[in-house]
Amino acid sequence: MVGISQWIAGMLWKLLMRSQPCRLCSFRKMLSAPKYTPFLASFTYTTDNQSNRENKKTVEKLYKLSVDIRKIRRLKGWVLLEDETYVEEIANILQQLGADETAVASILEHCPEAIICSPPAVNTQRELWQSVCKNEKELVKLIEQFPESFFTVQDQENRKLNVQFFQELGFKNVVISRFLTTASNIFHTPIEKNKQMINVLQESYLNLGGSEVNMKVWLLKLLSQNPFILLNSSASIKETLEFLQEQGFTNFEILQLLSKLKGFLFQLCPRSIQNSMSFSKNAFKCTDHDLKQLVLKCPALLYYSVPVLEERIQGLLKEGISIAQIRETPKVLELTPQIVQYRVRKLNSLGYRIKDGYLANLNGTKKEFEANFGKIQAKKGRPLFNPVAPLNVEE
Repeated sequence: MVGISQWIAGMLWKLLMRSQPCRLCSFRKMLSAPKYTPFLASFTYTTDNQSNRENKKTVEKLYKLSVDIRKIRRLKGWVLLEDETYVEEIANILQQLGADETAVASILEHCPEAIICSPPAVNTQRELWQSVCKNEKELVKLIEQFPESFFTVQDQENRKLNVQFFQELGFKNVVISRFLTTASNIFHTPIEKNKQMINVLQESYLNLGGSEVNMKVWLLKLLSQNPFILLNSSASIKETLEFLQEQGFTNFEILQLLSKLKGFLFQLCPRSIQNSMSFSKNAFKCTDHDLKQLVLKCPALLYYSVPVLEERIQGLLKEGISIAQIRETPKVLELTPQIVQYRVRKLNSLGYRIKDGYLANLNGTKKEFEANFGKIQAKKGRPLFNPVAPLNVEE
């Protein structure tokens, strides 16, 4: 009887233990449970919270156009929170120009703020851009490449007046279209300011000895190379020219510098020019006259800052090139240390020791260097004997 009672008690104990969780397992679960909310969970909550506040109709319309909504949320998610958008209207304007589905999606992904531009304003912008583009195909290509410039629709009347002004000056439409995409700031400037700057440039050219016959060509070329000159003040231009005259440069030499530096000279203040010239004079241990000759050979000596000049001179010295060689061919300073290192290695591979010769073969644009390298390579591979000379064969 006692044995049966003990057996029953044992079975009850086992059943009781099965119904309760193991303390060890509970402890392990407690250890494995994170104390803090995981970052991903927090991120998901934030995204979901933003999604709840998004304009659902806007998101649905963008989905229909195969636009990557995730990209917009990551870059400019605020656009999706706007109450009033014009997704279908903007897409229709682009499609009317000939943009296909892929192009429309790409434009809206890279410039989602396009959907908050009013359709009438965008149509006005389209008409303006069409006036300087060959055809609609070219216009669509420009919008794909520079969507933000196209969908900046403020100051439209001022933009139109500036376009007409540039056309009157003699700029070709292809140049004006380049201005619209890469230098759009000049179209935000009041037309009176742009006219004033043009007058200052024309007067400066004539005061430096330029002729009226060549003035238009000079001006168009200068602005084509660097339209940002128009963003300067007339006072800063006059100040820069006066400073160069004080440094002993003749009017003709200043015109040369302006042409070679593509007008970037006007974007420099006298103090930065003075610092660069003082550094170059100490680095090359030369007189004022010799320094002026160096600058005329390499106008970039005025443009580069002291840290840039120092880095480039040190880079040349590391390759075994002497200060005397740099003085002989200062335009080598237009090359970055990385380009110098690459070209020196290539020339060394042909047995050409740059530190023992002139730097002319190291100099120039990529195309010019490759042409010179090819000539040296061909010369090295040429046979030493005369192929047309008779051979003396012993019998």
